[in-house]
Amino acid sequence: MTSLEILRQLPSLFRYADVEKFTGNANVFLTRAQSKSLVTRIAGGFYLNALREPAPGIEEIACFLRTPSYISCEWALNRHGVLLQAPTVLTVLTLSTSVGPSRNVVSGGVTIEFSRIAPKLFTGFEAKEGYNLATPEKALLDTIYLRKRVPFPDELDFDAIDRKKLARLAEPFPAVVRKRLEEVLR
Repeated sequence: MTSLEILRQLPSLFRYADVEKFTGNANVFLTRAQSKSLVTRIAGGFYLNALREPAPGIEEIACFLRTPSYISCEWALNRHGVLLQAPTVLTVLTLSTSVGPSRNVVSGGVTIEFSRIAPKLFTGFEAKEGYNLATPEKALLDTIYLRKRVPFPDELDFDAIDRKKLARLAEPFPAVVRKRLEEVLR
């Protein structure tokens, strides 16, 4: 099989292990494909196939890097129109233990950060095309939970927040998160 034939069979986003199924030496294949700009290395073992159109968005890339996962915090708040500030950090919440600053990935000028969340709090997101996005209510709760505060509280537009849904989603969170939420909503 030629390089182009192999790449035509691979999806837009693929792993090193996917290439191993097609070739005896994935390292050589990927090095040559990268030198020809046919693939782009996103992070260790994760690649973008340049032959596939349209190219996946940053959200799809972020959730591909850790599964299961969903996008939350300031990025999701901005996507829902709750936070007016345009964030440069995309927060991905996951059950994976591969998290922390050393695991951050920079792609397209955006820093993708990964944070682990307890299984009982791994809820409150909607499936989008190729990724999961926290609802505005869950994104607000996750922000308070992870950041211990809400950045730019004076720039939040609470019109998109369903207060009943927010109260229901807040139940499994620690009491300190619910207390901070009350302070923000005043």
